[in-house]
Amino acid sequence: MHLFLQTLINGLLIGGLYIAISLGFSLSFGVMDVVDFAVGEWVMVGAFTAYFLQQATGWDPLLLMPFSFAVTFALGLAVHPFLHRVTGGRRPRPALMGLVFTFGVATLLRGSALTAFGYDFRSLRTQFTGSISLVGQIPTLRLVTGLIALGLTLAALGVLYRTRFGMAVRATAQDKVNAALQGVDIRRLSALVYALHTGLTGMAGALLGALFSVWAEMGVRYTIFAFFVVVLAGMGYLPGVIAASLALGVLQSFVATYLGAQYTLLILFGALYLVLLVAPRGLFGKGV
Repeated sequence: MHLFLQTLINGLLIGGLYIAISLGFSLSFGVMDVVDFAVGEWVMVGAFTAYFLQQATGWDPLLLMPFSFAVTFALGLAVHPFLHRVTGGRRPRPALMGLVFTFGVATLLRGSALTAFGYDFRSLRTQFTGSISLVGQIPTLRLVTGLIALGLTLAALGVLYRTRFGMAVRATAQDKVNAALQGVDIRRLSALVYALHTGLTGMAGALLGALFSVWAEMGVRYTIFAFFVVVLAGMGYLPGVIAASLALGVLQSFVATYLGAQYTLLILFGALYLVLLVAPRGLFGKGV
C-alpha cells in the first residue's frame, strides 16, 4: 500500500511540472491557432541556461529559474514576428504553416545544441538532496519542484482570470474578430502570450534539468508529453490541462514503477490513440 501511495504522490508531483509546460502550450494554441512543435526545445534551452549559469555562479538551479525565464522569454519575443509572418494575413493553411515553422525552429535549436554541446549528459547540482518521510520516502527535490510548479500554475491562472490582460487573452482565444473590435491589439497580445509560453516552459526546463539530466535531445520527450496533455484535455481548453497533466504524471509514474520505464511511451501512445478514437475533442469534450 505504501508503494502505491508513494507512486501516486510522485506522479502528482511530476504532473505539476507538466502543467507548467502544457499551460502555455495550450494558451498559445488558443490565441494564435499555432501548435508549437518547439515546446520541448524551449525546455532544453531553459535547462542549458540554468546549467551554464550554475557553472559560472555555483548557484542552486532553483535560484536560476528567473534567468531561464528571461532567456527563453526573449527568444520567444524574437521568434514571434517570423511566426506571425508565416501564419498571419491571407496565407493559405496558417495552422499547417505554423506547425511547419515551429518544427523548423525545433530542428534548428536541437541541431545547434548537438553541434555546440554534443551528446553528453550533464547534471545540475542542488542543495535539495535526500528524502522526506510522508507516505513512504518522497525525494526532497521532487517535492520542492512540484510545489514550485504548483505555485507557477496558480500565478499563471491568477493572471489569466484576475487581470485585464488575462481577460483580453481569453477574449482573443474565443473570438479574435470581436476582441479586435473591442480594442485588443491582437499582434501585440499574441507576441506576449507566445513569449510567456516560452518563458514558462524554459523555467520548467530548469526544474526538469535539476530532477533528471540536461542533454541536447531532452526536448523530444517533453514535446510528446505536451501533445499528450493538450489532446487529452482538448485542444485549447485550458481548465482541462491541469487534470490531463496530473493524469500524465500519475500514468507515467505507475508504468515506470510496476511495468518498467521502457514501456512508458508505448502506454502513453496507446492511451492517446484511445482518447482520439473515443473522444476526439478531449476527455471533457470542449476542445476544438
